[in-house]
Amino acid sequence: MNIKIQSIKFDADKKLLDFIEKKAAKLERFFDNIVDTEVFLKVENSQDLENKVVEFRIKVPGGDLFATRKAKTFEEATDLCIDALKVQVKKHKEKLRGV
Repeated sequence: MNIKIQSIKFDADKKLLDFIEKKAAKLERFFDNIVDTEVFLKVENSQDLENKVVEFRIKVPGGDLFATRKAKTFEEATDLCIDALKVQVKKHKEKLRGV
């Protein structure tokens, strides 16, 4: 699986990039036909503490799966996205099997 991470209007540190890659790689446990993964990191200009946004796009045979989450930290938002994507990947896998 190919993982591309883009931080928009800031430079993400190596520790954060490694964390995201490690979490994204775990999705292959649930579905091994993941072609490509794109991750977008943004900081919203708001007074809210939850201004870190993480967006995942996973390309799988038959379509793309998306998840977007906001949190206080990028790590927390990544965890929330991965949890949402686990559910989507499982549903997609069942759909392909015709269950």
